[in-house]
Amino acid sequence: MFENQKIRPAQVIGPLGEPLTLETLPAPGTSRWVVRRKAEVVAAVNGGLLTVDEVCERYDLTVEEFAAWQRAVDRSGMPGLRVTRIQHYKSLYERQQKY
Repeated sequence: MFENQKIRPAQVIGPLGEPLTLETLPAPGTSRWVVRRKAEVVAAVNGGLLTVDEVCERYDLTVEEFAAWQRAVDRSGMPGLRVTRIQHYKSLYERQQKY
């Protein structure tokens, strides 16, 4: 009976070291995405607080958009999420892959 139920944590550690819960995540329907909010959503998924599908539905994102956020965090941390720096970090990552 309990095998199919997924156990979720009540909270996870956010990108700045603070605890994140469903209540402290950005509000559903958020449309203005600053670096901190993106990083919080990525941390929530990585910690098991939400699934990718739940995030996409809750925030009206595409899977590709969320995956880009995850890649940016994995490659460059929070600075990689800055829209104005995407090209810089992309070219930096490509150069690192060559060597």
